[in-house]
Amino acid sequence: MKVWYNRISESRRSMVEVGGTEFRIGRDDVNDIVLASPLVSRQHAVVRIQDDQFELENVGLNSCLVGDTEVLGGQTASFAPGAKIRIWPYTLSFETETTTRFTRSELEAHLRNVMANLELRIHQKLLERLDLYEFEGDRGANEDSILLLENNIEDVCRELNVFGPENETLLEEITGITLRDQLVNQLIMETGDEEDVFDLAVLTSNEFDVPATLVPERETELHSLLSYIREQLELTALPDVSSRIRAIEERFNDSFHLVRPHLHAELRKYLILRAIKKDLKDTVFGFGPLQDLLRAPTITEIMVVTSDQIFVERDGIIERSGRRFLSEKVTEAIIERIVSQVGRRIDRSQPLVDARLPDGSRVNAIIPPLAVKGPCLTIRKFPIQRLTMDDLIEFGSITRSAATFLRAAVIDRRNILVSGGTGTGKTTFLNILSGFIPYKERIVTIEDTTELRLHQEHVVTLESKPANVEGVGQYTIRDLVTNSLRMRPDRILVGECRGPEALDMLQAMNTGHDGSMTTLHANSSSEVLERLEVLVLMAADLPVISIHRQVSSAIDLIVQIDRVPGGGRKVTQISELTGVDPESNRTNITDIYSVRGNQGLQPTGYLPTFVDVLVEKGLLDLEFLYGETSPQADRNGSPPPSDRP
Repeated sequence: MKVWYNRISESRRSMVEVGGTEFRIGRDDVNDIVLASPLVSRQHAVVRIQDDQFELENVGLNSCLVGDTEVLGGQTASFAPGAKIRIWPYTLSFETETTTRFTRSELEAHLRNVMANLELRIHQKLLERLDLYEFEGDRGANEDSILLLENNIEDVCRELNVFGPENETLLEEITGITLRDQLVNQLIMETGDEEDVFDLAVLTSNEFDVPATLVPERETELHSLLSYIREQLELTALPDVSSRIRAIEERFNDSFHLVRPHLHAELRKYLILRAIKKDLKDTVFGFGPLQDLLRAPTITEIMVVTSDQIFVERDGIIERSGRRFLSEKVTEAIIERIVSQVGRRIDRSQPLVDARLPDGSRVNAIIPPLAVKGPCLTIRKFPIQRLTMDDLIEFGSITRSAATFLRAAVIDRRNILVSGGTGTGKTTFLNILSGFIPYKERIVTIEDTTELRLHQEHVVTLESKPANVEGVGQYTIRDLVTNSLRMRPDRILVGECRGPEALDMLQAMNTGHDGSMTTLHANSSSEVLERLEVLVLMAADLPVISIHRQVSSAIDLIVQIDRVPGGGRKVTQISELTGVDPESNRTNITDIYSVRGNQGLQPTGYLPTFVDVLVEKGLLDLEFLYGETSPQADRNGSPPPSDRP
């Protein structure tokens, strides 16, 4: 029988002929099919032929794929001729020729999957030895229980022969990932005393990150290696922890080959065992595979699709993280742990919850029976530092001219609505605009989950409340907007209008609360009016002409934000509402700034009706407003702002 196989990124295919009803695949020369890679076990798989069907038995530590089915060590799977077998980094086929290419990120995802499979086997053994539910959370998190857990992890690793000679080369590849993770965690923990530290790092950190079973000699070697890599990457020359972590993610492999010769067998074993202990302790006491993702400031969103599929958003791009939960039961337990820390509950009778973590990160969780494929979790995080308008100008998200105009409009108490699609950065932009509000003014913020972070001192923060288990005690955004009018606010900031509260917000803007701001989901400035029609009609049965008169008199400016190819976000329109057209009975919208081809955001030449007031107050210089063009306007590849402040 002919077996075709090819290696990573190679179009050249190799063929070997095998005979008999059984043949072996592995790295050693004694195998019938020799795959020369350190990622392949010495004896990886046995294929048996039974009539017209094949059966593959995985006899190695590393997993493999039979079609779309993952086969772990000790498991078997049947397949038909022509099926694709993937033993990383090779693809094999019987009677057909296949070419497959893999990227570095896919290689990393595969190695993390190997670790996850190994940890799953260790976890199953631990369940036979210990009652891990007594350890769960902070209840059992004491020195004795930690030591007991770590000692049992070591015993199980010896029982499974994890560090046997047949796995040595595979574990050497995994060492690179564990070393990089250790370096990233070290950087994050070092920011603990900085003013703008990523708050969630505090939530997800504990004294159990460092094993109780430390070996001083190995820790000294580890510290030396990490220090050497930091020097090679010149991390101290970078301005903040986010840029340092990006440098590690992008250039770690350039330095890893320099330290690889110093990773002797004992140190490799120590590093991997250290990582296994940490990951399993994260599962028992913390947030499992989410622990490191929550800490990483370069990740802005975490999306758990199924227990073995966790996606993240980094720099506006969604990618697979390569991490996984041990099981659906563990996934659900960690979701319960997350929401319980902020006073919410989730179970079969209440399978959907919206919550926020102590740092303000937004959490949405949904479990069966609503989630058919298993528990799902979405966490929208805040960036490590609060963005400013200067940052947006540097990113190319807005021109300096437009930013100066918006600053003047905020100070002059103009009502502003920020619109855009999901994830375009509306809340971030609203938070930045709020920074221009004078410190003397009293501000009331109203949100479903608190995300706005205002620098002013005189700020009242209100948050809606869902109904309790008895179905009572609910307070909506509309209730809070109505109540805020009795709180003597100078300005009202509503995180997002998505329901009948839009009518109350418009009435507040029309009754002496000038300078108020909110956000709305819409794809353009003109669509804002259509969306407001729908939202107001949810609150009251009003004629459309009355709605447009309310909108026209309440809102001064609409700022539209859109995503661009590559994941960036840009301000694409700044428009003024200029009254109701007597013929069409619809609100007139005139662009002050708009995107023109490749020139980016540019003034249209239209002067807003209140521009003379801005000039008279010294808030705006007309010559600067219409004479300056930002060279940043054309940039598309810069790091985009997230949808969080």
